[in-house]
Amino acid sequence: MVGVPAAVMLVLGLWGVDRGGMWRDEAVTFQVAGRTVPQIWRLVHGVDAVHGLYYLLMHAVLAVHADEVVLRLPSVAGAVLTTALVAEVGARLARPRVGLWAGLLYAVNPMAGHYAQEGRSYALVAAGVMGATLLLLCGAWWGYGLVLGVTCWLHEFAVLVVLAHGLSLALARVRGRVWRGWGCAAGAVLLSLLPMVVVSRAQAAQVAWLRRPTGETVAGLARQFFGASEGVYWVCLGLAVVGSLAGAVGGRGTRRGEFALAGVAAPLVVVPPGVLMLASQSSPPLYVDRYVLYALAGAPLLVAAGGEWVAGTAARLRHGARRAVAPAHLRPRGVPVEVRLSLRTYSGTLLGLLAVALVPLQQFSLLQQDRDPARRPDDLAAIARAAACGVRKGDAVLYLPAYTRNTELAYPGAFRGTRDLVLARTGGVSGTLYGVEVPAAEVRGRVAGVQRVWVVADRAVLAGRWTPRDPGERAKLDLLQREFTVRGEAVRGRTAVRLYVRPLSPASLRPPSLPPRPARW
Repeated sequence: MVGVPAAVMLVLGLWGVDRGGMWRDEAVTFQVAGRTVPQIWRLVHGVDAVHGLYYLLMHAVLAVHADEVVLRLPSVAGAVLTTALVAEVGARLARPRVGLWAGLLYAVNPMAGHYAQEGRSYALVAAGVMGATLLLLCGAWWGYGLVLGVTCWLHEFAVLVVLAHGLSLALARVRGRVWRGWGCAAGAVLLSLLPMVVVSRAQAAQVAWLRRPTGETVAGLARQFFGASEGVYWVCLGLAVVGSLAGAVGGRGTRRGEFALAGVAAPLVVVPPGVLMLASQSSPPLYVDRYVLYALAGAPLLVAAGGEWVAGTAARLRHGARRAVAPAHLRPRGVPVEVRLSLRTYSGTLLGLLAVALVPLQQFSLLQQDRDPARRPDDLAAIARAAACGVRKGDAVLYLPAYTRNTELAYPGAFRGTRDLVLARTGGVSGTLYGVEVPAAEVRGRVAGVQRVWVVADRAVLAGRWTPRDPGERAKLDLLQREFTVRGEAVRGRTAVRLYVRPLSPASLRPPSLPPRPARW
């Protein structure tokens, strides 16, 4: 049963994985993973500490072959593993068909598919969280601590699953021995994470662009978890509520120390996103949906649990109605009870599979659109192609702001032979993502004498909707506005590639003076 959902996720993960372009976060992974290990180590002391372990992992992966498909393959593998683990947890806590349904629902979820094709750590974090959840159910505390510790070093917000697991243990009414084992393992994870917490707090300016979550944020996450299309969303949400309520009622009859499916899945869905959203209300905002992608795994488990309750209730009602209507002498005889139960089980499983198959059919257009590079925040390959159509060897280039240099770092071929006017030190040498530029006072000197310059810029900066705080960025913008005019432009999403030229001076525009008229004789 576990292999079927995993195979579906593998097919969907590989479908369109070569989009032909990276967006900015993937490009950061690509160019940082291409640096040496000492350079990566130096980088994470100043920026992106939360992704340090992932960069080291991708350094080894891209050493085999550095291209966009290989960049995304670890995420595809992480999504496949997560799907298999979701199916295993469902089968372990309920029955095999519940695991099958839950795994398939996870595999066809657009959010899971989106991050399965992204060269970032989030799909691997989801796999680690589900692996730790399975080890929690087994009581394998050494393995639990090791897997969860590595997962948290892939992204520190995975630590919020510790709270979800603690609530699951409380709902299962486990005994003191279990609490002690879990407490030691969880405590070791927290202690191992302290260095990253200290370093990452000093890098909080990286997420200064985040906004406080609102009610719309909660509704948007629910849509991503339970279904992007209207029909799928309400059906899956309703089944998840049924699964939660059925688990709450049925959980009272379970033995002490025995986990219920709803008692594991519901905390996983609710606690990590809820805690991160609440924390973002009273402190600098930290919430982004991808930071809690791993919580998605609980949603299909609840939906499958609700489907199991509905299928079981319908089967009991149908069986009861038949017994009440059919006379005793017309009831089937000679068929063993086990066979009749097995037939009912298989028929229920097939009906459930048909229902699950309707989900990707309802959302096929969304799955297809997600393979388009335009669905990402930006497409650096398209920007690079636009630049390559115009730049010539020896041309000067400015990046405004500096992070737009990410295009050149990801696709250097489009800018080969150009001059980066204000770059002082590269990212690898300076321990930064995009390099260090000259101070504002030196910008004018670097641009002096340049008659034409290509500018790769954020359109919001060019339009005046946003003004960078950095004096060097403002100096570049001021020079362009005062001393240059726009000769041509190509727009790709939120980025523009412009050719600026110096206007001719009035003296040069004056027609040449005619030679003096010869004197008359």
